[in-house]
Amino acid sequence: LHGDLSARLERDLPLIGHVQVAAVPDRHEPGTGELDERHLFALLDRLGYGGFVGCEYHPRAGTEAGLSWFEPYRRRPA
Repeated sequence: LHGDLSARLERDLPLIGHVQVAAVPDRHEPGTGELDERHLFALLDRLGYGGFVGCEYHPRAGTEAGLSWFEPYRRRPA
């Protein structure tokens, strides 16, 4: 998507079946580019998105280090 991602998500959510993420512009892990993925993930939650969020990026420092961005979103057992 290009432009106002928040407005597009709000408008097009009924048409969206899958969300794919990678940092812009270098396609590294979320949190390393121009987008505020925290805002977009929170918006998806607020809008009630129940689908999957996939990741397709090139980790800057290997796979294990490249997954560390996900830690704040990990669900913990109750």
